[in-house]
Order: sequence, then structure tokens, then C-alpha cells
Amino acid sequence: MSASDQAPSAAPSGNWLFNQPYLLLSITALCWAGNAIVGRLAAGHIAPVTLSFLRWSLAFLTLLPFAWKHLAHDWPAIRAKLGTMVVLSITGIGAFNTLQYWALEHTQALNTLLLQSAAPLIVALWSLILLGVRLTLAQAIGVVLSLTGVLVILLHGDLSALSSIQFNKGDLIFTVALVIFGLYSVLTLKRPAIHGLSFVAFTFGCGAACLVPLLIWELLSRPLMALDTANLLTMFYVAVFPSTIAYLCFNRGVQLIGANRAAPFFHVVPVFGSIMAIAFLGERPQAFHFIGFALVLTGVFVAARA
Repeated sequence: MSASDQAPSAAPSGNWLFNQPYLLLSITALCWAGNAIVGRLAAGHIAPVTLSFLRWSLAFLTLLPFAWKHLAHDWPAIRAKLGTMVVLSITGIGAFNTLQYWALEHTQALNTLLLQSAAPLIVALWSLILLGVRLTLAQAIGVVLSLTGVLVILLHGDLSALSSIQFNKGDLIFTVALVIFGLYSVLTLKRPAIHGLSFVAFTFGCGAACLVPLLIWELLSRPLMALDTANLLTMFYVAVFPSTIAYLCFNRGVQLIGANRAAPFFHVVPVFGSIMAIAFLGERPQAFHFIGFALVLTGVFVAARA
């Protein structure tokens, strides 16, 4: 979700849209929310690795004409930290999104959208583990509250289910995806100082390439994607909106107002997505969704205040 939050992004100074950070970040959140809805609609029609591979391959090809000169200029810096860049590509691009699409074959879009609200606190836990950044008491309380909210969603509000340890498969898969995303987010601190277009183009392309072995296995074990209108529109959406447009808008928004002020927009994603899931998928919100979401956001608020 935050593949290039620290990179600069060139934008025409006279272009009104490119100087409206809150509008740009709202567009980002809307695009990322739509990704969960489209991924749910694609479940059963496009296999998860195929969807992820085509998404990032098409996004890479879309960006390449604009990023090529920056990639050529930044290649020495990329090569110096090639291992780090490959790990970032595998975790943040290949693994996270593939697991998200796999999860959506087994759970509601609402569940993944609400669970996604815990991502900033998972990042905080990885920061503690890898960087030794200690949590304050308030931050620790926030983590506990948010994780309680995640458990409420995972258990569908039935705490007695802890005794049988029978979680929804899709919810568990997406929780693993969030842990991987948290690792990726912390590792971005180790990225080379390169242009934003260089970073997204490399990670998009490398992330897609890393999926090739899994793609071959999936093509041999699951039905091929039908080349019908619905599937082609799905591929167009995921390549253009949650990938290319969202990342470029996010980069520019962060450049204008900074990462700390941009971070709360991650929590707009579930709001947009929940409305879309109810409107387009016919999913019904239940009490445990609201309780879990409230706990997650309360925890994030408490931790952020600290």
C-alpha cells in the first residue's frame, strides 16, 4: 500500500490537481478500497496469482515509458542495494497482493477492509522488533485495543470461538498478508534514495517477475482465465487505479504534506470500501464489524496521540 511513500514525485506546478494533497490522498484511498471490491468480484473467475501477476505487469508497462530515464539514472543506486529492492518487491508487491486476492476467495471484502485498519499498528510492532523503537504505554494500550478489534472481526464477535481455534480461512490469510505488509513498510527505510518513478517501476516489475514460478504452478493446476469483458475490465481497473494512479497520487500527496499527515488516509480506505461492499456486493454489515472497527480505530487514535 505504501510502495513509495518517501520518494519525490514530479508534478507540473501549474496543474491544480497535483497541488491538492487531500484530494490526491482521497483518490488514493478510493482506488485502494475499490481493489478489495474488484478482487472479491474476480474471485472464482481469475485465480489470485494470475490477477496479481497481470496487475503488476500491466502497471509496470504503463509506467515504464515515464520511468525509463529515471531508472537509467538511478540504476547504480538500485544495484548497490539490489537485495533490499528485491525483498521489497517480493513482500510489498508480490506476496501482499497475491495473499489479499487469495483471501478474497474465502472471505467478505468487508472483513479484509476492516482488518486493513490494523496495518499501521502492525508496522509499529515490526519497528519495535527490527529497529528497537520502543512503544510508550499509550502506544501499547493502542496496540492491545486494535488487536482486540482484529480478533473480534476474525472471530465474528464470538469470543468463545477461541476455544476451538476455527478462524475463517480468508481472514487468516489476509492477517498474514498484513504482517508481510508491515515488514515491507519497515524495510522501506532501507531503500536507496532514488526517484519515485524509479522505485515504483522497479518494484512493480520485479514483484511481477518474482510471481512467475507460482504463476506457472497455478496455470497448471487451475482453470485459465476467460478472456471475457468482465475479466478484461477487472484487469484494466487493478492495473490503472489501485496500482498506477493510486501510487502516483499517494507519492505526490506525501511530497506536499509529509508522511505523518498523510498516514490517517489509510483509515479512509475501509470507510470507502465498506460502502462499496454494501452497495455493489450486497454484503451485510453486522454488529461485530462495527465493534471491531471501532476498537481498531480507537487503538490507532490512542497510539497516534502518544
